Amino acid sequence: MDAFISAFLENLSQGNFQQLAADFASHYATLVSKAGGILPAETLGRLDEVFMEGNLQAVVNMIQEVFSAAESAVLEVAVIGESGTGKSSFINVLRGLGHDDEGAADVGVVETTMKKTPYQHPKYPNVTFWDLPGTGTPKFSPDTYLEKVGFASFDFFIIVSSSRFSLHDALLVQKIKALGKKFYFVRTKVDSDLYNEQEAKPQSFKRERVLQHIRDYCLANLSDIGVPDPRVFLVSNFDLHDFDFPSLEKTLLAELPAHKRQVFVLMLPTLSDETVELKRAVLRGKIWLEAVRSSASAFVPFAPLIKGFDVHEQEARLKLYRGYFGLDDESLKEIAEKLGTSVQDIKGYTKCLDFWSLVEDDSAGAKAMSCVETFCSVNGGVPSVVFQFLKTRFLLWKFLDAVADDAKLLLHKIISAQV
Repeated sequence: MDAFISAFLENLSQGNFQQLAADFASHYATLVSKAGGILPAETLGRLDEVFMEGNLQAVVNMIQEVFSAAESAVLEVAVIGESGTGKSSFINVLRGLGHDDEGAADVGVVETTMKKTPYQHPKYPNVTFWDLPGTGTPKFSPDTYLEKVGFASFDFFIIVSSSRFSLHDALLVQKIKALGKKFYFVRTKVDSDLYNEQEAKPQSFKRERVLQHIRDYCLANLSDIGVPDPRVFLVSNFDLHDFDFPSLEKTLLAELPAHKRQVFVLMLPTLSDETVELKRAVLRGKIWLEAVRSSASAFVPFAPLIKGFDVHEQEARLKLYRGYFGLDDESLKEIAEKLGTSVQDIKGYTKCLDFWSLVEDDSAGAKAMSCVETFCSVNGGVPSVVFQFLKTRFLLWKFLDAVADDAKLLLHKIISAQV
């Protein structure tokens, strides 16, 4: 048991609510430091206050409000770019779709987007990517562009180019900034640039030098057209685990409102170790909140028995986590096909596909703990609070880590098979 948990439980058992509040805030901040959490700063401050008062029911209610806000959050992403920039491919990859899949955004070298077109995420219907036409045409001039596309509904804007950004992009950014919206420049097709440079200059080619040249060119280009301190992310739609895409993920996640971070990070395709760790960090923070909520409710006698986290719920939770990391049954069939193996073979070297191996324990110690849980639950009070906290935190964290570790394992096998 780590030091944070020990201190938290000690202060809980002693009724030291002032220190309990400090421990809660400190540990939560540590858990979500890599990705930001779903708990808004102002709510964390209010939770500190109700912890100090010893008002456990208020803690339960506030955490439930946070969960409800995260589950119902809607994310609207605007992607702007001229034809041939890789805009539609970028949208498809973020939605986990190939170009030929049903519902994929049209990809072509001619202008395929003459009006704003919504593309809903296939697994997360609250997430919509809007394919927007480039600016600078008589129909979409920078002066009227934002009003025509309905800027108010978008959470942020991604401006895509495969070469240089235009003066129209700079004018649009000024208007986006004036309206208090976030915007990000994405330079696509850097893999093609690297390939072409290597073919043209095989003796002198240096990957990092070429990438730095592309970055410097984009930054100088944007500075010249009037964009101060621009941020440019170099990406390849065919290698999202490479270049600046992980950095783009972290930046977007950090700058989103807290209640929208969960839906954003979960919809990301699991194409890199960095994405896996972002998902793990956000979900660990959520599990911490769940453990606190569950334990606070357990103060009332019989409450854990009535609202218990039984085997069926545990199995459903593991299945949910598998879906978050792209290890659901349908995805596993696709992974097996990519690896040239069977789902049964994959089960032989992964942990998260066997629910019972994660939860079953016939030892005498496990049976004794089950009796202790029943006794604590019937009587309520501090012992019940402590037990439920440990049980929820341990079990959910075990599920999460098993799924995340397996996701990284299979990802590495896929990458190796493609080399």
